[in-house]
Amino acid sequence: MFSRCRGFSGRLLRSGSIALSRSVSCRTGTCFSSAHLSTSRRLSSHHPVLSASGPPVLGAARAVRLPSDSARPAAHMDLKGVLEVLEQLAPLSLAESWDNVGLLVEPSEPRPIETILLTNDLTAAVMDEAVAMSCDLIVSYHPPLFRPFKRLLQKDWKQRLAVRAVEAGVAVFSPHTSWDSVEGGVNDWLVAGMGSGKVSVLNQAHCSGPHKHRLEFSCMNDEQLNRLLEQLRHIDAGETFQCSTVRSESGGQQVNLTCLSSALTAAAQILLSDSHASRSLNITQVQQPPLLGCGQGRLSVLDEPVSVSTAVQRMKTHLGLPHLRLALGEQQTLESLVKTVAVCAGSGASVIQGVKADLYITGEMSHHEVLDAVSAGTSVILSDHSNSERGFLTVFRQRLTARLGDTVTVAISQRDRDPLQVV
Repeated sequence: MFSRCRGFSGRLLRSGSIALSRSVSCRTGTCFSSAHLSTSRRLSSHHPVLSASGPPVLGAARAVRLPSDSARPAAHMDLKGVLEVLEQLAPLSLAESWDNVGLLVEPSEPRPIETILLTNDLTAAVMDEAVAMSCDLIVSYHPPLFRPFKRLLQKDWKQRLAVRAVEAGVAVFSPHTSWDSVEGGVNDWLVAGMGSGKVSVLNQAHCSGPHKHRLEFSCMNDEQLNRLLEQLRHIDAGETFQCSTVRSESGGQQVNLTCLSSALTAAAQILLSDSHASRSLNITQVQQPPLLGCGQGRLSVLDEPVSVSTAVQRMKTHLGLPHLRLALGEQQTLESLVKTVAVCAGSGASVIQGVKADLYITGEMSHHEVLDAVSAGTSVILSDHSNSERGFLTVFRQRLTARLGDTVTVAISQRDRDPLQVV
């Protein structure tokens, strides 16, 4: 994630600051200065999640960049090539720490990827469909393998799916919360159903990678500082350090040193061995740079407020559902105006709960979570879990097809559906 240090060069002590490394960069794109970042954006009919013409074009201030459609991979792509494209469209580093994303089943015999099946959930019916169409790769939004297995037996339905995938030589990949988080992903698609507005991220994503720590200490003079920096330089020539100093009126130095976690123990030992530096040493963890536009949940301030009744109709159309569940907030009616909407695909209570908004939209919430929202005057629309996610597969199919070209067939499962239905 961070660029490697090429070692100290030139004089160790410079007036005011000491540059010990090159600038940082995110492996998912570029971390820009705060002057180039914004906390919200406008969503309109021209927004990428509403466009079927191809993948979204992210501006210069975005931390996740998608390569040009013109740079299509060569014909007869292998699994590695397809995985690289999937990573570019939604970096797995955006997924939540608890999630199980990425390649879950890898066939032992490599073969060209000619057919990809997209599904929200990998069930026995979807696996039958994949085998019947000689599918090479299943992209299942929800990870069919989540908890560790100690054995693979036929009595458990998920273990049976894993065995069938291996026997059929079908690879299985899951993006899950990386699709939720990425700009132009599931949550942006979901909030777009309410119309144009100013959209912001509820839980901001940050660059992932090696953690950094800040070590603050003081030195009596330049000689002591140079001696400590010389020792730090020999920890590991490949480690990255950044250092700045402020000179006091007495001639001493207040030093601010940043290092990767892998170098923290050795750096701390060097500073603790110095009687003066050790007395003033303070160690803190550095916050990772934000990936603005990415993260969990969305809040939209609508350009044109609508009634609760209109909001329900819009979401029915957007999700392709004949029915939704609605809980009216206290003192609210079907004609009450909705100006702000908080959304989170799937089971979104942990993300949207407590957010001040006129309307919550998610797949499912518990009885008591709905009561909490209603008591706060917030209306709630529930679609059932996967119904709040499945429609994004059409958007993603178009983006993936545009990147892979005509040599790969990308299909959406016809057997995939939410297990719950209104009867």
